[in-house]
Amino acid sequence: MTPRRQLYTLVGADLITNLGTRISIVAIPWLVLETTGSPTRMGLVAAAEALPYMLSSALATPWADRFGVRRTSIVVDAASAAVVAVVALAPWLGFGALVALVAVAGALRGIGDRVKHVMFRPAAQRAGVPLIRLTSAYDGLSRGITLFGAVLGGLLIDWVGVTRAIWIDAGTFAVCALIVALLVRPASVAAQPAPREPYLAALRGGFAHLRTDRMLMTMLLVVSALNLFANASIAVYIPLWVADVLADPAGIGLLLGIFAGGALLGNLLFTVAGPRLPRRLLFALGVALSGAPRLLALALSDRLAVVATVTFLSGIAIAAVNPLLGAALYERVPDALQTRVLGIAGSVAFLGLPVGALLGGASVDVFGFTPALLGMSVACVLLTVVPLVAVGDAERPPPADRLTADAGRDPAAAGAGTTPT
Repeated sequence: MTPRRQLYTLVGADLITNLGTRISIVAIPWLVLETTGSPTRMGLVAAAEALPYMLSSALATPWADRFGVRRTSIVVDAASAAVVAVVALAPWLGFGALVALVAVAGALRGIGDRVKHVMFRPAAQRAGVPLIRLTSAYDGLSRGITLFGAVLGGLLIDWVGVTRAIWIDAGTFAVCALIVALLVRPASVAAQPAPREPYLAALRGGFAHLRTDRMLMTMLLVVSALNLFANASIAVYIPLWVADVLADPAGIGLLLGIFAGGALLGNLLFTVAGPRLPRRLLFALGVALSGAPRLLALALSDRLAVVATVTFLSGIAIAAVNPLLGAALYERVPDALQTRVLGIAGSVAFLGLPVGALLGGASVDVFGFTPALLGMSVACVLLTVVPLVAVGDAERPPPADRLTADAGRDPAAAGAGTTPT
């Protein structure tokens, strides 16, 4: 298989698991709602998946380097298939078992996502594909998968039931593991086990670099806050709104699909015009328009057309956020630190996911649906828009000589004993 086909196969395998994940994002909250009827438990299950996902994204990176990222990808995807398949049996196993299984699934998926993304870069370099083209294409394809998977998730619950929908998610992990095992070969030594480096030293090097970059940390914390409110919506607010207004689980997939459709259109617009526009302004507008308006629409309207329109526009706005954050990470992090810093950055960005799921469920139980949404809308503005005043240097990356000097201060930070990715 040619290097370019290897790259396409690897990206395709990753997108297959993305499709299954989008199905489960719809199916698992509905399963909890059907079996417990509790908003708090909906939030608890979502948090049980998000917290291990966040932790494993960063903390497992040194072990994945040592074991080999390709081998790690195969093992964790195969394990994910087995664990997710058992999640579907939750009505018979009990709520405690569901929480434990979802937590294990989240931890495995966090590792699997990180190691496949690490393999993208050497595969693209071997295939002669510019990284900016790969990241732009992958972002657009992911948006399309999100659009299709969210809608499909709601429809599958109607067609085959929530249990079989979750089994389909398990099947996507199995297919991905099989594809990587049979068709994907290491594009460089980055996919092979790395020379041993003390675990804590490897983590310390990544944290040391990220801690000194105020702009990156501010962007990551803002995205983490945005994820908090987004996950509260996905795990609790949208399912409750759909159950009350539409009384049809397909409505969850519809709204998530509409948001993904807006994000897909926004991705196309960003690809054409984004590089010529000021980064700081685009990032601020994307954050401001993609968060609070969605919450306010759910709080103040019971009309599908209104909620769908605001959701679509918010999707357009969000399309600028991830590419700008990704560009900042690639520009400001030395090659030798890419794997560990990207893993840690992902964990910081995902920090809001478990918190949002828990707050979403608890806020509805304590205050009621509409007051909870209004309060969260105000909090969203305070936590996502106000901190952007600190992002004063988002227009320009640091000089390359500063990056080299930063990495050179600490042998661990310079990636000693690791393979640049």
